[in-house]
Amino acid sequence: MGACMALCSLASCASCLCSSAPCLLSSCCPAAFNSTVTRLAFSFFLFLGTMVSVIMILPGMETQLQKIPGFCVGGSSIPGFENKVNCEIIVGYKSVYRMCFAMACFFFLFSFIMIRVRSSKDPRAAIQNGFWFFKFLILVGITVGAFFIPDGTFNTVWYYFGVVGSFIFIVIQLILLVDFAHTWNQNWLENAEDGNSKCWYAALLTFTLLFYGAAFAFVVVLYVYYAHDDCTTHKVFISLNLIFTIVVSVVAILPKVQEAQPSSGLLQASMITLYTTYLTWSAMTNNPNRKCNPSLLSLVSSTTAASPTVAPGEIQWWDAQSIVGLVIFLFCTLYASIRSSNNSQVNKLMQTEETQGLAASDAEATSEDGVRRAVDNEEESVTYSYSFFHFSLFLASLYIMMTLTNWYQPETDYGGMKSTMPAVWVKISSSWLGLAIYLWTLVAPLILSDRDFS
Repeated sequence: MGACMALCSLASCASCLCSSAPCLLSSCCPAAFNSTVTRLAFSFFLFLGTMVSVIMILPGMETQLQKIPGFCVGGSSIPGFENKVNCEIIVGYKSVYRMCFAMACFFFLFSFIMIRVRSSKDPRAAIQNGFWFFKFLILVGITVGAFFIPDGTFNTVWYYFGVVGSFIFIVIQLILLVDFAHTWNQNWLENAEDGNSKCWYAALLTFTLLFYGAAFAFVVVLYVYYAHDDCTTHKVFISLNLIFTIVVSVVAILPKVQEAQPSSGLLQASMITLYTTYLTWSAMTNNPNRKCNPSLLSLVSSTTAASPTVAPGEIQWWDAQSIVGLVIFLFCTLYASIRSSNNSQVNKLMQTEETQGLAASDAEATSEDGVRRAVDNEEESVTYSYSFFHFSLFLASLYIMMTLTNWYQPETDYGGMKSTMPAVWVKISSSWLGLAIYLWTLVAPLILSDRDFS
């Protein structure tokens, strides 16, 4: 009986993805704005594709498939729909490339269709907020077609697309983290003004010191293990980013900056410092020089033995930097789907509007039949750019592809994968650009004094 009720509950939740806009809310779906439900649904498609990619790249998956009689067949292409497939294509980095290619095409298509949609009264808004079953079929169809792409130069060309797209998405992640820290800081300052100020100020100070302490410890570890005598490039990376993070932290608490932006503070700067330190570490883990790139296992076990060289074609997606990157990606994507910010500069960068006055409790509209419906809060104007949101998911698809394959570059001659210095420079330069953008959000009201940044 309990199992039956659980299945019914899941079925009613699934109806949210099969209805038209505004989405019908069952008893298990919370009251929400139509814009939020739509973003969550598209993010679910991205998470689903990510899960499939992770399963496909699991170690030993090809060995398990080959145990199925008559299932796997050799060759470099899929001949047809016979009961045999090329298991070298549906597992490993080739499968990740094709799965992420399908997701990227799907989101890029919607990004193109939704250009200049101004309100939910636009006919294209119905496509954005409804027809979920057909969208799912489109995504599945593109995915199936992607696995028929012959190897050739596809992997190499798509790798460079992934590098460029991931570079941009890393910067977007930093902007989202800045916005999250800004909202967090603002809410706690408001709570401190309402009462029990010592408790809230102590909590802000605790998390700020925690982030700075973690970043400082991280930097020490990087200097010890990744900056040996013959690793001059790593020393430069660590030192420069340490200096840059100190600079933005000092600027964040300057009296003139505080006067222009009272909500800015060290909480945002500490989170950016920790994220920049992670990017520095992530960049150095792609250095093909194994002497300057020790494995995490050797660090944890405190062994002095040299880390093993990654064999051609071997992809260790479970490396620590990839797992951390995946967690940050999941958090930022989910936050982008539900965010409602008062930070005008971040809203301009993210193509979103200011927080609307409709309270969450007002979002629940119950019809005569007792069914809750998501409120259409975009009749006058959209709360976010449909096109830019899909473009962000397009970039996220490329970032997932690079993260799961450890940013390794496909080798055309041997069919393997290798670490390259371009991946190192892409990551480290994205951290510099992200710091520059954060610094600009601090000093822009001072430089452009004729503009309203309230």
